[in-house]
Amino acid sequence: MFVTDSVSVFAEGTFEEQIQELVEYTTRSRPDDERASVLQAFKKTVGIEGDEKPEEIDIDHRRSALKLVLDNTKGVGEGTEQEIEGFFNLLFSHMFTLWPDPSPEISQHVTSLLSVLSASPSEQSLVKYRVLSNLFNATPRRSALRPPIYTTLLQLAVSNGQLDIVPFSKPGIERYLKEWNVSDEEKSQFLRFIVDILVQSGRPDTAYEYRLMYARSLPPSSELRQSAAVDAIAAALRQPKVFDFDPLCKLEAVIAAKDHELFPLLQIFLDNGFPELKTWADNNVAVLDAYDLDRSELERKIRLLAFSSLAFDYIGRDMPYSQIASTLQVSPSEVEKWSIDVIRAGLVSGKLSQATQTLHVVRSSARKFEREQWEALEKRLLAWKTGLASVIEVVANTQGLGSAGDIAEGIKGEQGSQVESTA
Repeated sequence: MFVTDSVSVFAEGTFEEQIQELVEYTTRSRPDDERASVLQAFKKTVGIEGDEKPEEIDIDHRRSALKLVLDNTKGVGEGTEQEIEGFFNLLFSHMFTLWPDPSPEISQHVTSLLSVLSASPSEQSLVKYRVLSNLFNATPRRSALRPPIYTTLLQLAVSNGQLDIVPFSKPGIERYLKEWNVSDEEKSQFLRFIVDILVQSGRPDTAYEYRLMYARSLPPSSELRQSAAVDAIAAALRQPKVFDFDPLCKLEAVIAAKDHELFPLLQIFLDNGFPELKTWADNNVAVLDAYDLDRSELERKIRLLAFSSLAFDYIGRDMPYSQIASTLQVSPSEVEKWSIDVIRAGLVSGKLSQATQTLHVVRSSARKFEREQWEALEKRLLAWKTGLASVIEVVANTQGLGSAGDIAEGIKGEQGSQVESTA
């Protein structure tokens, strides 16, 4: 949420003086007779007669007086931004003092204020962000009021095309969901809302992260579970920057959808390559259309993933262009283009050599990390350990027996042997 300084314009004076200031603010733009009528109702409520000060006001009359203000709050009012924020800060302060949270009354009043703020003119959006943020911060961390307040704030920002002005992050959302005293169903609904506003704001890549959270949040008994899993699968396939399918495939909701028509395609992206995709796509044109999947984009992604899987076996070695062309089923003249693409995608790091027609692989991402990948890593670590032991032995043998240059040459030779053995 926003980090703001609370502005309190009406903070001085007795309770009745503060409430009278609030009443006068809410009726500032109304006709004189209407203003006088509301003010008279307020004085009657708190027991003010003439210029005499009332006796101590009990909590019921205090609540009635503040309810009069709430009922007459039809918008943010006519005032400066400082006055608007100060008005609502004082209103929130009295509201949470007079009614406990949770209670039906406080829930009703907050809901009413959210409707008022949502309906206010859009040109006052900046001060409304601050008011809603202050309301959010005024509620207890575990309060069930926080989700609707936060939802209203995000809806307002999205409707004005200003989602960036309300920063939120996955760790922050996860923390809120742990704190809020709401049902699991309400938490799932909130995550679905986050997905929708991110898609609406043109952020499908970020929305994908919350699709996974949403699918994970649904219990096995939920009727929405399979549709959430299918939506996540389709989004992962559709997004050009999503290459890590392993977390998706480990979701219980996705595993439970193994009989769905999209599941075989997901398996291809986790385990297989271009030939398998081509066969599947040729036989499932209608499925591609139903889920708005672009075949050319799918072919691009599977080639990049196949490239990465191949490179994983060549870490520390030179990978021939011919092998890349064969795996990707492209002509040798296209290999450098695909090499640049896979490096830009962050899947592989390496150095191209036109002279030797090879790509020296420095790093590569595995599509999944299971027993086979752990065994390959173990072999590389053992080879590295053996090579390092040889280097240490060379250093020990050459100490005092040769010049610094001789020692350096000895270490260099052993390091070369280490790289070859690692490969």
